[in-house]
Amino acid sequence: VDEVTLFLQERVAVCTRAGIDIDRLWIDPGFGFGKTLSHNMKLMRAIDRFVATNLPVLVGVSRKSMIGAITGRDVSERLAGGLSFATWALLQGAQIIRTHDVAETVDVVAVVQALREENG
Repeated sequence: VDEVTLFLQERVAVCTRAGIDIDRLWIDPGFGFGKTLSHNMKLMRAIDRFVATNLPVLVGVSRKSMIGAITGRDVSERLAGGLSFATWALLQGAQIIRTHDVAETVDVVAVVQALREENG
């Protein structure tokens, strides 16, 4: 987690020094991408650390092999696992979910937002 955090901080610094407005930047911890299941789980549990950067956090875990490693399901059967990770990420403060399963993920976002509303 520390290595990914440092890498992302360095990338943000490079971008801002290059003149890119910080309001145009997002952070993506990069689930999958050469990481073990243990690495991915540690990143997912630390989403709040990325949220603390005050940059929008993107999470893309839809159909990932990490879901298959946990559930034993083939890629076409990983919807529930992907929605579970999306729900966790949203509850930890992630703002952007990249997914293959748009309609189902929109429902997850709507439910999480409703739970957060004071008058809901």
